[in-house]
Amino acid sequence: MALASTEKVILGSIAFSIFWVLAVFPSVPFLPVGRTAGSLLGAMLMVIFRVVTPDQAYTAIDLPILGLLFGTMVVSVYLEKADMFKHLGKLLSWKSKGAHDLLLRICLISAISSALFTNDTSCVVLTEFVLKIATQHNLPPDPFLLALATSANIGSSATLIGNPQNLVIAAQSKISFGSFLVGILPAMVIGILVNALMLLCMYWKLLSIQKDKEDAASEGVDEEDMSSHPLLAATMSHCISLNLQERNSNFEPMDIQSPPATVNGDANHVESLRNRLTSNETSRYKRILWKSCVYLITIGMLISLLMGLNMSWTAITAALALVVLDFKDARPCLEKVSYSLLIFFCGMFITVNGFNGTEIPSTLSDWMEPHAKVNRASGIAVLAVVILVFSNIASNVPTVLLLGGPVAASAAAISAAEEKKSWLILAWVSSVAGNLSLLGSAANLIVCEQARCDPDRGYTLSFWNHLKFGVPSTIIVTAIGLILIS
Repeated sequence: MALASTEKVILGSIAFSIFWVLAVFPSVPFLPVGRTAGSLLGAMLMVIFRVVTPDQAYTAIDLPILGLLFGTMVVSVYLEKADMFKHLGKLLSWKSKGAHDLLLRICLISAISSALFTNDTSCVVLTEFVLKIATQHNLPPDPFLLALATSANIGSSATLIGNPQNLVIAAQSKISFGSFLVGILPAMVIGILVNALMLLCMYWKLLSIQKDKEDAASEGVDEEDMSSHPLLAATMSHCISLNLQERNSNFEPMDIQSPPATVNGDANHVESLRNRLTSNETSRYKRILWKSCVYLITIGMLISLLMGLNMSWTAITAALALVVLDFKDARPCLEKVSYSLLIFFCGMFITVNGFNGTEIPSTLSDWMEPHAKVNRASGIAVLAVVILVFSNIASNVPTVLLLGGPVAASAAAISAAEEKKSWLILAWVSSVAGNLSLLGSAANLIVCEQARCDPDRGYTLSFWNHLKFGVPSTIIVTAIGLILIS
C-alpha cells in the first residue's frame, strides 16, 4: 500500500514520536509533562498538522472502551472499600509455610486478582502488603516484587478486562468474554506455574538462607530481645492488655453502701453502654450485609460478561448499582477513578488514528504479512517477535491499536478460526511482553514506584534485577503459551 503525502507522513510521524517519547519516558528533561499531557499533545498536533480533521479526531475516540474501563475502575474502588483487597493481602501470610510458599501464593493471588480487577489495580493495592510481609519476615523484597509484577501481567491476559490492551481487543475483535477466557486460560495457568518455578529456581538459595537466619534468630531470642522485636512486642502488649482486663473483671470490690445518686448514675451509665453496644452490633451487621451485596454485584457482573452481554454497559450498570447500594454521596469514591488514564486513552486513540492515516503501519503490515501467517509455526514466531519488540518500544496498548486490524484482516482471509487465533496471540504476547523489562508495562512501574515511595519500607527494584529475570521468563512463558494457543 502506498504511503500518504510526504507532508502528512512527516508531520504525522513527528506528532506520533512526541506522543511515544512522553508515553514511554514521561519525565524527559526537555518536556516533563507526563503521559496524559503527552497523549493530549500528540492528539492536538495531529489536528494542528491536519493529519486528521477535528471530526475525525472525535470519531477516533472509542467510547465502548472508555465505558468499560470506567465501569471496571468504579467496581474496583467499591471492592477496595468492601475490604476485598485487604482480604487478599491477609491470604498472603495466612498459615504461611515459609518464603517459598509465600512466593507461590503471591504469584497465584496476583494472577487471579489481575484477571478479575486489571493488573494495574492489583499492583497498586497489593504492593504494600507484599513489601510489609517481606520486611516482617526478614526476606529480600526482590523476588516477591518480581512475583507480583510478572504474575499480574501474565494473569491479566486471561480475560478481556484484565488489562487495557485486552479492552481494546474486546472492542475490536467482538470475541465473547467466555470464548476469550477458554482460549487463553490454559496458557495463563501454565505460564503462571512456569514463571513461579523460574522465580523459585533463581532465588531458592537466597530465600533458604534468609529463612535459616530468621529461624535461628527466633530460636535464640530471650525476654530482653522480645521487647525490641516489633511483632513480638505487639503480641506482648496485646497479652498484657488482656491480662489486665481479666484481672479487672475478676476483681470484687468491698461491699460498701453506695448513695442512691451513685447507684442511679451507675445504672444510667450501664444502660448507655448497653445501647452503644447494641448500636455497634447493628452497624457491624449492616456493614457485613453491604459487603456481601458488593461481592454479589461483582459476581453478577462477571456472570453477565460470561453470558455475552454488552461488556461496556454491563460494567457501567454494575458500577451504578454499587453507587446506589452505597446510599451515600458517591463523589469520594468517584474521585478515586483514574480520570487521567481515561484522558490518556482519548489522546492515544486520536494519535494512533492519525499515525494510521500516514499509511506507515499499513505499509509495514503489508511487508510483514507474507512472513507472519498465523496458520504456520514460522509465521506465528515472526508475529510474536514483532509484537514483543513493538510492545516494549511503543508500549502494549498502542501496539494492539496499530497491529490489531491488519493482523486480524490477514488471518480472516484464511478462516474465521485463524482470525480468532490471531487476536488471542496478540493478547497473549502483548500481555506477557510487559515482563521483559521494567519499562515494559505500567504494572511494573506501579510496583517499582509504590515500593520506592513506601514511607516505612521504601525499596527500589532495580532495572537490572528485573531484566535478568524478565528476559528468560518472557521468552519461555511466551513460547509455551503460543504452543497451547496454536
